[in-house]
Amino acid sequence: MRDCTIIGDKGYIANTQQLDLFRQVNIELEIPMRANQKQYKPQPHIIRKMRKRIETFFSQLCGQFMIQRNFSKSFNDFKTRILNKTTTTTMIQFLNKNLFNRNINNLKTSLF
Repeated sequence: MRDCTIIGDKGYIANTQQLDLFRQVNIELEIPMRANQKQYKPQPHIIRKMRKRIETFFSQLCGQFMIQRNFSKSFNDFKTRILNKTTTTTMIQFLNKNLFNRNINNLKTSLF
């Protein structure tokens, strides 16, 4: 990836990593600042909205699809199970948005 903006977590707060990414491949790493930091400024609304959607998706994968509980015996099994769970979630979100006109994150709602 080049010439883009990536939304990061507070764990990527080091300025050296941000500068390296920008200098080498022109990637801007957008992370939320902590309220107690010097030069604190809140993130733009659109970034906060995208972060919330991503965080909601990850918590749904963990809670409803139990993505952390994986009893696979090989790496190929692991990849297949993760792919199945993310594909299922994406398909439900697509159906919610385009077919049922519902909020895309209503994953527990019955499809029919």
